[in-house]
Amino acid sequence: MTLERKTLEAAWKRHERRWADNLYVYAVVSRRSGGVSVGVNLNPGKECNFDCVYCQVDRKVPPAVRKVDLDRLRDELDRVLEAERDGSLYDAPPFALLGADQRGVRDIAFSGDGEPTTFRGLAEAVGIAADARRRFHLDAMKIVLITDSAYLDKPAVREALALMDANNGEIWAKLDAGTEAYFRAVDRPNVSLQVVLDNILAAARVRPVVIQTLWMHLHGEMPPDAEVEAYCARLNELLDAGAQLKALQIHTIARAPAEAFAAMLADAELDALAGKVAARVPVPVEKYYGIRN
Repeated sequence: MTLERKTLEAAWKRHERRWADNLYVYAVVSRRSGGVSVGVNLNPGKECNFDCVYCQVDRKVPPAVRKVDLDRLRDELDRVLEAERDGSLYDAPPFALLGADQRGVRDIAFSGDGEPTTFRGLAEAVGIAADARRRFHLDAMKIVLITDSAYLDKPAVREALALMDANNGEIWAKLDAGTEAYFRAVDRPNVSLQVVLDNILAAARVRPVVIQTLWMHLHGEMPPDAEVEAYCARLNELLDAGAQLKALQIHTIARAPAEAFAAMLADAELDALAGKVAARVPVPVEKYYGIRN
């Protein structure tokens, strides 16, 4: 492992969804964003409609707060962005580990401790992020929605997506399976795989969408070849139906998962799996390896 990767992994391990005394807004060093990502947690009560076996949210610990105060959220976002602008964010780990070329806010990401589209005020929260983006002159910065896609068809969510479209927004849609059986084994969802696929298609016909897929060992086994083939088939069906897929983010477990039977892929295993996908699906593949202890 190179010294640069060791340094970056030390930063990636520090992925706490807390910053200073903030309740909703935090900053992390993000592998996928390529630098500083400002997270907005719209689910501080840890509500989620999926129960993924690889989830890193510790639901054994009671939440500090359950409701979202949008006025406080706005103030917290300003504090984080101001700390990045004046450089004080980089005074302490993990941000102090970043080189000059890795600094700067890459995105404001709606992620946090649950599914952000379950929050009824999502459009208003996106508006707060868009306003901050303008006021801090972060023209290149993205507003990212990281979602399981179960609720992308809801009118309130479509309103939020339209606002994102006008403010350099991007959807990162989870798709962890090609078959219903594997989908239920991995994501333990409240909707069918077909609902997820239909919602991704509808969203991706309007704007380019990034697909996020996490592969892992389950009970010591690699994802079956038939499952990977089915996953590729679902992606190609989306493309054939008019979906604009910008990239496929192929990654594996990076921190302690919810279930002990879920484990990270080795680098070579992820390389081989990503290679199979790249050979079958005409969409750029990005790889994100596991983080070692």
